[in-house]
Parts: sequence; structure tokens; C-alpha cells
Amino acid sequence: MNNTDHSTPLLSVKNLKVHFKGKRSGWGKPAAIVHAVDGVSFDVKRGRTLAIVGESGSGKTTTALSVMRLVAITSGSVHFNGVDLTHLEGEALRHQRRNLQLVFQDPYSSLNPRQRAGDIVLTPLVLLGVGTPEEQKEKVKELFRLVGLREDQQMLFPHQFSGGQRQRLNVARALATDPELIVCDEPVSALDIAIRAQVLNLLRRIQRERNQSFLFISHDMAVVEYICDDICVMYLGQIVEQATREAFFSRPLHPYSVALMSAVPTVSGGRKKAANRIKLIGDPPSPINPPKGCRFAGRCPAMKPKCELEAPLLREVIPGHKVACHFVTVENNQVKAPLDERFLLSI
Repeated sequence: MNNTDHSTPLLSVKNLKVHFKGKRSGWGKPAAIVHAVDGVSFDVKRGRTLAIVGESGSGKTTTALSVMRLVAITSGSVHFNGVDLTHLEGEALRHQRRNLQLVFQDPYSSLNPRQRAGDIVLTPLVLLGVGTPEEQKEKVKELFRLVGLREDQQMLFPHQFSGGQRQRLNVARALATDPELIVCDEPVSALDIAIRAQVLNLLRRIQRERNQSFLFISHDMAVVEYICDDICVMYLGQIVEQATREAFFSRPLHPYSVALMSAVPTVSGGRKKAANRIKLIGDPPSPINPPKGCRFAGRCPAMKPKCELEAPLLREVIPGHKVACHFVTVENNQVKAPLDERFLLSI
């Protein structure tokens, strides 16, 4: 049992915006602006896992990459362990790299096919000047044992590993510099169910044994429920709900969150539950020209005229649980949400 102070955030992101220039719509016209991330704020606490979930195109991967300073930040701030990463460049940014590492989605394309497994894990130690050559070799052996790979497998090439073993290799590489935060971008989505469970168990064990902090990006609510401590739900570049795992999965409040939970496959009573599921119609609006009101309004089963005219603020309705919806209210110390009844029927 550790004595880590979970109240002090390791990573603090405030009002983060990432806008990209799109194609020009015509000769002499300015390029369109893609609002990929549009005012996102969250904290990752020490020794905990924060999951960011949402559909494809919601901006969750761009958020992760901007935290890593792998895409340019338009505005806002990213503070890591008390250091402002927002405008760091050159050697100062490189010095922080050892404390922030990334596990990619595809366990094969993220590995150099011409590099042996041992060298793949060794490379970040060499590039960042961590330890002596002898210490680096011992560190690689230790990491192979930690992620469940044999020492003799250091001589193999990536194509000689299974998908799950490749992702273990990716995890070992990410752990090489003893980072304080590991960003996992859909790390199990390319794996089959059995191997997926093995990798998730590995990540949980590493968190428990090393007090590791994770920023976990996923669209799979079942995976998120298993791995996360805290959760943010993103829709079209903005966070619409933020809570602890226990609070969120016992009672999601935002209509979009309820729809995501409604889509999780079930076994017992499957037909009855399927009939009560909330089915979203249409696609999200364009991030080039987002609506001025609630960005979910056009697909929301509970939409009212106010939703199209006024953007809701992300506000705390009960301690630790924030939601951006006009019609989540507190009356007589009871929280009322637009789709409560339908959600209760579907679980």
C-alpha cells in the first residue's frame, strides 16, 4: 500500500485547444479551421488512470498527442509535475520526454521491423542517456521479465511475436525510462478478446506494483470500466461528462454518455435490453463549423430549443461529477437527468 498524495495532479490540462488548418474552399478564400480539441480541461492524479472516451473523431487522440507535445497546441496549458510543457522546446522538452511515454494502438506498425526486440526496448535508454551501457542491458532484462517476455526473446524480430507479445514489447519500451505518466492510445483495440484481457491485466499489475499513472484513450466502454479510475467523455472536441469510475458507471448523466453505455453488449436479457437501447441518429456535426449551442443537440433524444441556442457549461452537479447539459439539475439534493428512466430500463 502506497502513501501517494492523490489530491495533487501529476498532469493538469486547462482549456486546451488544438485547431488545424483545413483545405481552402475556393481561390482567395481563407483555409477552413478544424476545431479538433476545443477547450478541454482535466487532471490526471498520481497513481491513477484517467480514461478519455468517445466516438471516432471526438478529439480524444488529438488530446493525448497534444499532451505529449506531438501536435501543436493552439491555446490553453499543459502542466506536468509542476512544469509548464505548453511552450517548451528543444533540450528542455527533450529532458521531459523520459517522464512521458506513449503506447500506440497498432502493436506492429509502431515497432521497427528491422530492429531486434532487445534493441527496441534499449533505444529510449540510449537516446535519452539513461544509465551506463551495463545498467541499460540489465534494465532491458528486467523489463522483459516485468511484461512477461523471456530473456532469450530479445534476439527476435517483431514479426516473430504474436500480437499480444508485440504490445507487451511496446509496454516494455514505454516503461524503459521509468516515466511518471504513460499515455495509452487504444492499446488493445487491435487485439482479440483473450489477448486484450492479458494486456489489460498487465497494465493494472504495473500500476499496482509501480504506482504508475496512465492516460488511457479508448472507445470501448467495457475496457474503460475495467481499467480506469476516472473518466472523461468527449464529444466533438469537448468534454461533456467527467466523473470517477464508480459514479459514472452507476449513473451516467449526460444523454451522450447514456447512449454510449446503452450500446455496450449484454448477455442476460439481451433482447429486452436491446429494445430499450438509445439509438443515436445521424453523424456528429462538422468540426470545421461546430454549432453554437450544444454540440450534441442534433442527435440528442432529449433535445429542447435551448440546446440549439446556448452551449452548456461543464459544471459540477455533485462532488466530483461534472456534466455539460442544461437539463441535469439538482432538486432537494437529488440529481435529475434527462434520460434517467430510459437508462434504468436498459440495465
